[in-house]
Amino acid sequence: MTIKQFQALRKSVIHYVFLFLMFSACSKSNEPDKKEEEKPLPTQPVQFNNPVFEPVLADPSIIKAADGWFYGYGTEDNWGDGQGNRLVPVIRSLDLIKWTVMGNAFTTKPQWKTDGGIWAPDVVFIDNKYYLYYSYSVWGDTNPGIGVAIANSPAGPFVDKGKLFLSNEVGVPNTIDPFYLADADKKYLFFGSFSTALNQGTYALELADDGFSIKNLANKVKIAAGDFEAVMIHKRKNYYYFFGSKGSCCNGSASTYQVRVARSTSLLGPYLDKDGRNIVERGNGTLLISGSDKYAGPGHNSRIIADKNGVDWLLYHAILKSNPIVPGGASRRTLMLDKINWVGDWPVIENEIPGDILRKGPEF
Repeated sequence: MTIKQFQALRKSVIHYVFLFLMFSACSKSNEPDKKEEEKPLPTQPVQFNNPVFEPVLADPSIIKAADGWFYGYGTEDNWGDGQGNRLVPVIRSLDLIKWTVMGNAFTTKPQWKTDGGIWAPDVVFIDNKYYLYYSYSVWGDTNPGIGVAIANSPAGPFVDKGKLFLSNEVGVPNTIDPFYLADADKKYLFFGSFSTALNQGTYALELADDGFSIKNLANKVKIAAGDFEAVMIHKRKNYYYFFGSKGSCCNGSASTYQVRVARSTSLLGPYLDKDGRNIVERGNGTLLISGSDKYAGPGHNSRIIADKNGVDWLLYHAILKSNPIVPGGASRRTLMLDKINWVGDWPVIENEIPGDILRKGPEF
């Protein structure tokens, strides 16, 4: 190739490269902004239907832990899956809908009582530790009790700190279903379950500052009659709201559990229902939720959890009537989730029965 031929070829290449770059620039100027295209769409709310966890999470306690996850805890139970009794099963979720089994809260059963199961845990975060208040009882126990355990992690293992009291020590029959609440720089434990004895009922006692003992067993305050159990107290605006369960919890499809509410301007009562009746008298309380054609025995609810939009949600257990028993014979108390609406400063669940349609879930 001669020098002239090379120079001509070079000019031709430069010309075509120039045209290609011009064309590319023009084409690019007509393209939509890719950054606009790549902006993520708004996250669609998760839809769900009940139950949100199965086969069993009875008497659920739900807490949002310091790691950002929700943890759920339930009564010791045999799920009928060949793994035997679970010593307070622990599950975990980010949205209250999709749950993963983490294990058990206890590796060994507390030793301060000779027989019984670990029932109705209430887990709370106190002074950078996780406290687990629990019942220790057999069915029909004449002297059940309440204890407390502690852990550094919400998943456990929890180390037992021992007994708080037995029924015969506090003078209240059926002392189960503990519920912790701090208010006005004081710590309280609420407890109690079904009984027709003269000293029956749900009571409150003040805890010591460390939460590991009771200040004075004689200073108990009666909150509700003995036709209630599974107390939960929720503070909202100027009221304290009492949530408690009535009826039978564990008779499979024949279970009659239901949740009723009352409210007070004082933590220690008196708690009055919507008709102004004091719940220290039997037969009172305003219905929040009861069984339906599909589900039996909705009850023993968790604390109320608010999502990022301020919507309140309640978790509780209920029994599917068409599949009410696990292989080991226990009632199949699945974990349920429903939204609470506030109407005239009273909590309301739609239709007063467990939700059973696909609907929008909580947003976090």
